[in-house]
Amino acid sequence: MAANSRFSIAVHVLTMLAKNCDGRVKSDFIAESVNTNPVVIRRLLCSLQEANLVVSQVGASGGTCLARQPKKITLSEIYNAVSHGEIFSPHPKTPNQDCPVGKNIEAILCRLQKEIDKTVEQKLAQYTLQNVIEMVEREKV
Repeated sequence: MAANSRFSIAVHVLTMLAKNCDGRVKSDFIAESVNTNPVVIRRLLCSLQEANLVVSQVGASGGTCLARQPKKITLSEIYNAVSHGEIFSPHPKTPNQDCPVGKNIEAILCRLQKEIDKTVEQKLAQYTLQNVIEMVEREKV
């Protein structure tokens, strides 16, 4: 089971847009850096645009740029724009209700999920896209 990578890719994309802030960036160029198909990037950019994190223009002279300065975009905003906010999901089938574990596990996991989601949200809110850009700059070799 693969972890959802939409958040990681979104942070990568937004960092690239911030580093290329002098103009609109094409999805093909972004896809090359992310090492994925441009269609994946375009779908992600749609979610980011709906969240008012980017502005996109279609056509030959089109591309995408940030809607706000990197220091005004929190990682929690990015996470909420592209993730469903759940670290794990419940089992797809209803557990056996005759089992003492099966009849209680869903409610317990639901409470844990809410607590974990809140903690993740709070931690991500402490960081901005600008923080990520600064980390990238420090890592340059």
